[in-house]
Amino acid sequence: LVLYTGIRGTFTFERLPSLGADPLLYIIIVFVIVSIVVLVLNKVRDRKLIIDKDQIIFHNKFHERSISVSTIDWIHIGRERTVRTAGKSQIVIFKIKDRRRWFRIRVGRYEREKELIADMHRIAANVPRARRPMFGFRSQFA
Repeated sequence: LVLYTGIRGTFTFERLPSLGADPLLYIIIVFVIVSIVVLVLNKVRDRKLIIDKDQIIFHNKFHERSISVSTIDWIHIGRERTVRTAGKSQIVIFKIKDRRRWFRIRVGRYEREKELIADMHRIAANVPRARRPMFGFRSQFA
């Protein structure tokens, strides 16, 4: 935004509209405002994923949930089929023994992806692995 307004304000271009009526400037301003709002919301929420030797902690500003590794029923580390991006889009899914729903961690949403995958593989070495069930099909033994 600063670079664009600096160039447009310094030089005069006869074919381009004035700086106040330039639609590209408004698009850049909207993009900058949306980016700042998302940055502030992420900072306010203060979401963190903390992985220890014997527990996984989901932390946000208002709540902290700790899951012991011994309570994990099964774990699956793989890639997400529904997301088709250029990257790997890896996902970690695990189920706790006393909870019906799964926990899903999308690795691409975290800063240090390689460390997160390495920690999850370390935890998965102590937990039984399971094939990811197909959506819509439930095992009769689950």
